Amino acid sequence: MLKVGFLATLEAKPGKEAELSAFLKSAQALAAAEHGTVVWYAFQSGPRTFGIFDAFADETGRTAHIEGPIAKALLGKADELLASPPSIVKVDVLAAK
Repeated sequence: MLKVGFLATLEAKPGKEAELSAFLKSAQALAAAEHGTVVWYAFQSGPRTFGIFDAFADETGRTAHIEGPIAKALLGKADELLASPPSIVKVDVLAAK
């Protein structure tokens, strides 16, 4: 059962949209390797606006994810790809199908 998650929103620097999109697509393999990550979605919601939603069965999975390779890679590329720091919000999952 999903209980907790993250919602991250990202704004690409002008001209970096394709690179951010490619980065997010490449992160799917890392997410698949995380045993505690139950669902992981990367999405684009506007010309320069992207996001990640992921969910976990418990706080242990959420903590492992935020301390794992995807977060480290994203923060390592933030200055190059993002117009501003990412907004990363902890969420509680109220219902899921």
